[in-house]
Amino acid sequence: MQGTAPLPRAARGLLLGILAASLAACGQKPDAKAGAMPPVPVAVIKVEPADVPVSYEFVGQAAGSREVEVRARVGGILQKRAYAEGKPVKAGDLLFQIDPEPFKAALDQARGNLQVQQAQLLRTKQDYERVLPLFKENAVSQKDRDDAVAAYNAAKAQVASAQAQLEQAQINLGYTRVTAPISGITSQEARSEGSLVATSADASLLTKISQLDPIYVNFSMSDGDMLSLRKMQHTGKLKLANGGGFEVQLKLPDGSIYGKTGHLNFTDSLVDTNTGTIRSRASFANPQGGILPGQFVRVQLNGAVRTHAITVPQRAVLTSQQGKMVWVVGPDGKAQPRPISVSQEVGLDVLVEQGLKAGDQVVVDNIIKLRPGADLKPHPFQADASAPAAAAKP
Repeated sequence: MQGTAPLPRAARGLLLGILAASLAACGQKPDAKAGAMPPVPVAVIKVEPADVPVSYEFVGQAAGSREVEVRARVGGILQKRAYAEGKPVKAGDLLFQIDPEPFKAALDQARGNLQVQQAQLLRTKQDYERVLPLFKENAVSQKDRDDAVAAYNAAKAQVASAQAQLEQAQINLGYTRVTAPISGITSQEARSEGSLVATSADASLLTKISQLDPIYVNFSMSDGDMLSLRKMQHTGKLKLANGGGFEVQLKLPDGSIYGKTGHLNFTDSLVDTNTGTIRSRASFANPQGGILPGQFVRVQLNGAVRTHAITVPQRAVLTSQQGKMVWVVGPDGKAQPRPISVSQEVGLDVLVEQGLKAGDQVVVDNIIKLRPGADLKPHPFQADASAPAAAAKP
């Protein structure tokens, strides 16, 4: 067999040119590292401790600053109701009228008894004044004198007793007019007209009145939260403005903020053993009656500042099986996972209690693409960036 004839020199040159062009088009270089990944562009923030305003929020329930049970103080037939249920009343306004006729009769009887006793006092006084001179002249015995003195003193006591009975009858007659003890909003009547009311606990309740201005809001915080606040105040980590007190605001059920600022006027010194919480109360001006007793609201305690606090955006914090973590730029420019402990949210940020220090660079965007040891290409985070992709551009 004959061997293959060698390619002409011109053909060999053309083939070598095509191979060279193909290698150039593929971008291959003799010294390129196979499988190397380019640096990941990430937005970062540099951790700097600062004084951070903080607030604390709790669930609260409104209650009248004064809530009074209106009760009958004498028994009888309830003749009429003189108020509109659920409407405001002023102190002294007539609410109910109990049949006064039996009490008028008792008053007349007490007045007549007083007159009888006064007449008896006058007679015994005359006897007393007549016997004394005769006793000095030995015209009557010692017994006659003593009897006259005793009868006179007894008559004076009977007059005082009759006078007290008259006053009691006048008071009872006044109690037939049941008036509002305070100004406020009335509740539904507990006894309808024509009912027999008595002074016992079960039969005396007529209605309730709640004073709405000011209005109280009761809420509770856990004993752990209270202990934490006191410790931070003691160590200087937490400072209160406004003379050392909180400013209290209310968040209404529709999410709006109540227009009046309140103040704390009571914090219990005991822990409720059933719930493990400490009761507190705030007071708010409520001139228009916009907050009603029993209404649920959210109580915000404002005016506190965390000193030298570290915050990071919430978007930078991940949750792993070991807890919270963030990605930081290591000294070698590579990605490092960093476990942290956080406490509370502050707007779009979160307070970091442990795990970060001043100067650390925390990755904010592109965190889903990171792996430990990945090369990073960091750039400053723009807080007003609307999309993560925009923040991740190199």
